[in-house]
Amino acid sequence: MAVFTCKMCGGSLEIQQDSLIAVCEYCGTKQTLPRLGSEQKMHLYDRANHFRRNNEYDKAMAMYETIVGIDSTDAEAYWSLVLCRYGIEYVEDPASGRRVPTVNRAQYTSIYADEDYLSALRYADDSQREIYQAEAKQIDEIQKGILEVSQKEDPFDVFICYKETDASGGRTPDSVLADELYRGLTDEGFRVFFSRITLEDKLGTAYEPYIFAALHSAKVMVVLGTRPEYFNAVWVKNEWSRYVSLIKNGEKKVLIPAFRDMDPYDLPVEFAHLQAQDMSKLGFMQDLIRGISKIIGSQPQQKTVKETVILQGEGNAEALLKRGNLALEEGRWDDADGYFERVLDMDAENALAYLGKLMAEFHIHTKAELADQAEPFDNNQKYARVLRFADVGLKDQLEEYNRNIRYHRAEHVMQSAFGEAEYKEAAFLFGQIVGYKDAEEKQQKCLKQAKEIANRKIYLQATAGYIKKYDDIAALTIAVRKLASISGYRDADEIKEEYEKQIRRLELEHERQEQQRKEHLQQIMEEQRIQREKRKKRVTKIVLFTILLICLSAGLLTLVNRVILPENRYQTAKSMLEEKKYDEAADMFESLGDYKDAAVQFVSASYSEAEQLQSAGKSLEAAIAFGKAGTYLDARERSLSLWNASLQRRTLSIGLYHAVAVRTDGCSGTVWRSALSWSV
Repeated sequence: MAVFTCKMCGGSLEIQQDSLIAVCEYCGTKQTLPRLGSEQKMHLYDRANHFRRNNEYDKAMAMYETIVGIDSTDAEAYWSLVLCRYGIEYVEDPASGRRVPTVNRAQYTSIYADEDYLSALRYADDSQREIYQAEAKQIDEIQKGILEVSQKEDPFDVFICYKETDASGGRTPDSVLADELYRGLTDEGFRVFFSRITLEDKLGTAYEPYIFAALHSAKVMVVLGTRPEYFNAVWVKNEWSRYVSLIKNGEKKVLIPAFRDMDPYDLPVEFAHLQAQDMSKLGFMQDLIRGISKIIGSQPQQKTVKETVILQGEGNAEALLKRGNLALEEGRWDDADGYFERVLDMDAENALAYLGKLMAEFHIHTKAELADQAEPFDNNQKYARVLRFADVGLKDQLEEYNRNIRYHRAEHVMQSAFGEAEYKEAAFLFGQIVGYKDAEEKQQKCLKQAKEIANRKIYLQATAGYIKKYDDIAALTIAVRKLASISGYRDADEIKEEYEKQIRRLELEHERQEQQRKEHLQQIMEEQRIQREKRKKRVTKIVLFTILLICLSAGLLTLVNRVILPENRYQTAKSMLEEKKYDEAADMFESLGDYKDAAVQFVSASYSEAEQLQSAGKSLEAAIAFGKAGTYLDARERSLSLWNASLQRRTLSIGLYHAVAVRTDGCSGTVWRSALSWSV
C-alpha cells in the first residue's frame, strides 16, 4: 500500500495497488490518481502537487513535464498540467464543505480545446475520464464567468506589479513606491492598474476577472521590488509570469523591472534580457514616466471624467466650501470634489478647497482623520497645493500630521524588524524626521541593532561555519578576513589570531611534508642507480668468465662459440630489454640470427624501441624502428603513418627492409639500415 498526498488539501492518501481513484478521508474529495510505478515518480508527484497547492504553478508545471517525459501515457500528469495552466486552486465550499475549483489563470482558450486535457482523456480509464470531464465542465463555466466580467472592464495603460504586504501584514516599501508611481502616472492621464486602489471596491469578490482584464489590456507592466523574495512572491510572480507568457505569444507589450536597495543580479532570471531600472537614482520616477509615455504613445487611454456638480444660485465660494464639507461628512466623495472644484474656479489659490479635494480623495470625513492615514501624503499634488496657499497654522498642522504618520510608520517597522534590512529601513524612516520627538535617538538605536545583527552573522560564519574546516587553509583564510571586518566584536580578534596561528602551523606542516616527499624521491632514484651499476658489473663478470673458459680450453671453442657465447649474448640482450635499452637489445638479438627465439625478440625489441622513440617525439627514428619490426603487430602501418606525417614525398618502392622515395626537393633515396645507395 503506497502513501500519496491529496491534491486538494495535502492530506495523506492510502492507495490500493493498481487503484486510480481515491477518496480523501480529510476533505472527502473523490479524486484521480497517477500510475506511480516507482519511488522516483511518487516523489515527483508529491513535490509537484505541493507547488501547485501553494499556487507556484510554473514550478509545478516543470515537474509534471518531467513526469510526462518518464511516462507519456500517464493521464494524471496531463491533467495536472491543465490544472497549472488555468491556475486551479481548490477551496472549501461553505455550503457543502467540499473542495471546489477556482481559476487563478484564466485563458481565452477553452479547456475543451486544451491539448493536455485531450491527452488526459486519451490515456485515462473510464473512472478517471468521468472525473476529468466533470471538473472540466466546472472550470469551463467559471472561466466563462471570468471572461464575461472582464469584457465589461475599461482598458488599462499600465499594470503595476508589486508585493503589498510583508510577513507581519504591514505594508512593504514596495507598496509605497508603487503608490508614488501610480499617482505620477495618473497625473499624466494614464489608466493604471494598482491593486491597492483598483481593487479596493472589489472586496468580497473574486479578483481574477479584473486582473485578467488588466493583464490583457495593459501595454506596459512595471514590476518593482526591494527584495529578491518580493519579486518571487507567489502572487507577484503569478502576475508577471502571465504577462511574460503573453509577450512570448506575440502580444506587443513591454515589461519593465524596477528595483531598489538590492543587487540587480538577484532579479528573476526571466528578466535577464530586460533593461532593469534602479529606483534609487535621482529623477528615476520622471524618467520612467517619460519612457512609458513614449511606449504607449502621446495619447493615453482616457480616464472617465466625472461630471462636476452644478447647483443653481450658488456662486459664493464660502457657501460652496460649506456644501463641500457637508458632502464629506455624508461620504458623498464625488459631490464634495465637485463643490471644491467650483471654489477653485472662482479662487485658484484657495487652500481650503485643495484640502477638501484631498479629503475627498482619501475618503475621510474630517481634517483630523488625515492624522490616521497609513502612509504620509506629502507627495500628493493636492497636499502640495494646500501648503503653497495655506496660512502658517494650517500648514504646521498638516506637516505635524505627516511627521506623526512617518514616526508611527517607522516605529511599526522597528518593532516588527527581525533582520538587518528591516532595522536599516526603520533607521532610514526615522532619518526622514530627525528632530521630531525621539526620532534621532531611535534612528541610532536601529542602526546599532542592524550593525549588531550584521556583525553576529559574520561572527557565526567565521566561527561556527569554519571551525569545521580547521585543517583547510583556504577556509581559515576566508574566516580571518571576515573576523578582521568585525574587529573589536566579542572575541573576534582572539579567534582571528588563533586562526592565523593555525594557518602558519598548517603551512609549516605542508612544507615539511613536501621536503620529505622530495627526499624520498631522491632516495628511490639513488637506489635505482645502484641497482643499474650492479647489473652492469654482473654482466661484465659473465663476459670475463666466458673469455677465461675459452682461453683455458680450445676444445671447448666450438661449444663456447655455439652455445656459451650466444647464450651469454642472449641473456645480455634480455637484461638490456629489462633496462629498456631497446636499440642495443635489438642489435644483439639481430646478431644472434636463428639462436633460440632471437629473431622474435629482435622484432619485439625493435617495436618497443619505436614506441619509445615516438613517445620522445622522434618521429623519423620511430618510423625506421617500426620498419625494422616488419609485420610484427601493427608495426608496418605505424611506420607508414609516421613517414606520411613527417615527410612530403612520393614513394617509388617499399620492401621489407627498404623504402625508395622521391622527396619534394627532387631528391630520391633509400632509408633504413639495408639501404644501398642514394641517387639524384
